[in-house]
Amino acid sequence: MASPDEMMAAVTRSMKPRTGHTLEEWVGLVQGSGIDPLDQNAVRRWLKQEHGVPQNSRWAIADAAARAAGWQRPGADQYIDEQYAGRKAGLRPVFDRLRRVMEAFGEDVRIEGRGTYTPFVRHRQFAAVAPATATRVDVGLRFASAPASPLLMPANAPGQATHRLSLASVGDITPEVEQLLRLAYQQN
Repeated sequence: MASPDEMMAAVTRSMKPRTGHTLEEWVGLVQGSGIDPLDQNAVRRWLKQEHGVPQNSRWAIADAAARAAGWQRPGADQYIDEQYAGRKAGLRPVFDRLRRVMEAFGEDVRIEGRGTYTPFVRHRQFAAVAPATATRVDVGLRFASAPASPLLMPANAPGQATHRLSLASVGDITPEVEQLLRLAYQQN
């Protein structure tokens, strides 16, 4: 699976044929539009409504315009800190335990940053952890062949999940949960 930077590079290479402008030209248009380039949602709305720019290109342009205005993409740990702040702070120990379990599977496990969930990736994403509510963490697992388990629910989120687990406490991370996490890791 491509990293966010690799995906951005691919979208940038195909930008002019898909949209009629290079990324640099789009950044200039955003800067001249009067829209705050740091408001990436507003930039994406404007690109869609005013110019019909395709989705991936909108994201790339909004990101580039924000960076040109001084914004820096947060690292994975900063995203995690933001996800488990405020009313969801009590779920941080659940995330931290899940992280320790999954990182112990191998040196090939990497964590990526996202705004609402944390992907765990081997060759491709095998798990995604999201603070779903103030009292529950959802763990999306991607299976090629899902095991039978009463803990698993079919799902298509968070992340690239085929199935989901819901956990409310560190105590919910049982040996069976660890086995399910490991199986998802092995299948991806």
